[in-house]
Amino acid sequence: MTRTICLHGPESTGKSTLGPRIANALGGTYVAEFGRTWSEAKGIGFTMTDLVAIAKGHMAATREALNRRPAWLVLDTDPLMTAVWADMLFGERDPWFDRFTETADFYLMFDVDLPWVPDGTRMFGTEALRGKFFELSRAELERRDLPWALVGGHGDDRFENAMKAIGEAAERGCFPDAGRRSSAQRA
Repeated sequence: MTRTICLHGPESTGKSTLGPRIANALGGTYVAEFGRTWSEAKGIGFTMTDLVAIAKGHMAATREALNRRPAWLVLDTDPLMTAVWADMLFGERDPWFDRFTETADFYLMFDVDLPWVPDGTRMFGTEALRGKFFELSRAELERRDLPWALVGGHGDDRFENAMKAIGEAAERGCFPDAGRRSSAQRA
């Protein structure tokens, strides 16, 4: 059975940089952030309808990856993060987001301890907005009572902290087949 890890948190926190590296270390598959692909193609003038379409696009990419049955699947965000984007942009969300139930086994919540880097798709670069985005991201995980760990640090420390959190989550039984020694525990 596939073990799923979702990278969660505000923009410019290292999710897209570390995602492929984490997947590689686990011998797994990486699903890139669908919202970034959308933004690069269509711009950042989002509507609520766009955000629901982005969430559904990410779900489709996730399902396609799951059909290949990898041992580990690392998701660069999911519809929960898109829901937080709706909260940030509009102060509300489409009811579709609250009906979303295909959550990951474990979430890595990335801290805002890295500098914000504008790249044409990012919007919330001030300290106040990054803090608000972080708190809304954390609140979404807590509201749904999902298992998660905070990942901070710079450079290789950030990667090592993520891998340590995955190993600890495996020890706590967050993943299917947690009784067997996992790649994360060997890493």
